Amino acid sequence: MHQGDAGTAPAPGRWSSEEGGAQQLKKDCCLYVNDDRSYDSYDGEHPLLAPCSCGAGHLAEPSVADKQLPRTASPDPEQLGREFIEACLVKALFPFEPERRAFLQAVGRQTAMAAIHSLLPVAALQAMAQEKRPLEKSELKIGFIAITSATPLIMADPLRFYRRQGLNVQLNKTAGWALIRDKMLNKEHDASHFLSLMPLAISLGLGSTQVPMRVATNENTNGQALTLALKHKERRDPKQWKGFRFAVPFEYSIHNFLLRYYLAEHGLNPDTDVQIRVTPPPEMVANLRAGNIDGFLGPDPFNQRAVYDEVGFIHLLSKDLWNGHPCCAFGVSEEFIRQHPNTFAALFRAVLEAAATARHPANRELIAKVISAPAYLNQPETVVTQVLTGRFADGLGAVRTVPDRVDCDPVPWPSMAVWMLTQMQRWGYLKGDVNYRQIAEQVFLITEARKHMAELGQKPPAANALYPKFRIMGREFDPAKAAEYARSFPINRFSA
Repeated sequence: MHQGDAGTAPAPGRWSSEEGGAQQLKKDCCLYVNDDRSYDSYDGEHPLLAPCSCGAGHLAEPSVADKQLPRTASPDPEQLGREFIEACLVKALFPFEPERRAFLQAVGRQTAMAAIHSLLPVAALQAMAQEKRPLEKSELKIGFIAITSATPLIMADPLRFYRRQGLNVQLNKTAGWALIRDKMLNKEHDASHFLSLMPLAISLGLGSTQVPMRVATNENTNGQALTLALKHKERRDPKQWKGFRFAVPFEYSIHNFLLRYYLAEHGLNPDTDVQIRVTPPPEMVANLRAGNIDGFLGPDPFNQRAVYDEVGFIHLLSKDLWNGHPCCAFGVSEEFIRQHPNTFAALFRAVLEAAATARHPANRELIAKVISAPAYLNQPETVVTQVLTGRFADGLGAVRTVPDRVDCDPVPWPSMAVWMLTQMQRWGYLKGDVNYRQIAEQVFLITEARKHMAELGQKPPAANALYPKFRIMGREFDPAKAAEYARSFPINRFSA
């Protein structure tokens, strides 16, 4: 859509429906057509707030190309207002249209958005314009484990995403997942970095007191690996691994269930043919070096750190088992949401903005520099950079390039929760019949995620596409057939 200048934006109520579903506004000499770009500050192909060629202070007459664009329903007034405010700010920063377009085309949409948001008080002014309700609590404590899976939660602190939402966050580095769980149960932390399975387990009372916990966003997808000790370079076939000792970070973790899945697919019973030990992620490399374990399926940066320290090699990336699998999540208790709804919404927005920035490859090296610091991961920058950029040494003499080694897709897909529940059943952690969909949708807050993504101008998943199918080691998982899937594996711990 060609937009009018900042002082003469059409009011949303003036749009009227015409033949063919186009949304049109007639004013004086020109015809105005609403398409789905609205006030898009980051569209490098079309002018921003361009005046009409007739010289009057209103929207430009649509071009032939614009007339061919798909039409949409009338814009949401609040969304239109947010976009208009940002468009005015960007127009002030780039008063000459060619400069704005050249900048966008040179650096790309996400990088431009992050850079401009760092210079202009976009979020603050938008919040003022929308008269957001006051926060019930602005001083928050958030727990995290020092792994790259926590990237959005961590980087939101030094890059001021929390501050932009009016939050003063204290990030508390925590030693292990059991301690993360306990601090949330004891209300020592307001929100936390979780393993994606942990809110499911806690909500079901598995391994702890039963307390309703909620997953607001995924923190990452992929980003794990199966790492073996160097002495096993010639024993890459899992059929040779009987008697091996493996470490995983927690029982209720994607690592435990992906490792079990992988071993079982190669004919090994993970409960009888190998040992699987729970080991805090920061201790995994030391245990590998000492010979206490033969390998671990764990989080980065410790897989890469094992290579860096020349004590292990990367046997496979977790994305090789299930590309796009969840690992960690940002979560809170149901009680916190009920008592602090405005604070929770602000926190949600901050994490979503951080995730969107972290997803862009051009930002990864800077993020690696920021989060490698002692207060956060306390790792060599080169190790974290190799993980986040996906260009890394594998410990077998090769340098690999895997750009999606880790991603920060924030969508808490309910079908991911359903898969995790099937594996908890399969291995005896969860007994009896399971209402997969009900549990998934209670714990994984997909409705709230869609709402806040739309508020921020991010593209939320469609309401009719919340249960996608996945492929794990080449086998399709259909969440509509979860019970059948759970019982379909020859190696399992279902009671007779």
